Amino acid sequence: MVVRLRLKVSVGERSLSVVALLNSGYEAPSPQLLIPINLAKQLGLWPPENAFEVEYETAGGLLKAWLYPRVGRVCILYDGNSSKEVDVDIVVSPITTEPLISDALAEELEIAVESFGRGLWRFRWEPKEIVRKSEKREF
Repeated sequence: MVVRLRLKVSVGERSLSVVALLNSGYEAPSPQLLIPINLAKQLGLWPPENAFEVEYETAGGLLKAWLYPRVGRVCILYDGNSSKEVDVDIVVSPITTEPLISDALAEELEIAVESFGRGLWRFRWEPKEIVRKSEKREF
């Protein structure tokens, strides 16, 4: 099991509800959401215009992607509510199959993982007795 969260991702007037994987190994200098090309198309970010081509070192080798600095806003959708919104860099990857939440974005969204193995999480500001289950993968 892993931790997946339902996010509302907005770019300009376009918004999507997506399930994203929390990846503590995705180290980023700023809040970043990595998305596949199909979601980039829905958000009006593909083909890449006004994006920077970047390279990331990953466990699987070098990844070439496109970075849109501070182009989006993200919040967590949970229990009929939504968290605070966070400005986010959106990274478009030609190889990913699901959105990935960076460590810096998880920090900004105030996520506390209670168990990666069981897929349990809460917000840092909530009592430890409140624990939520991971969302199911959409793809």
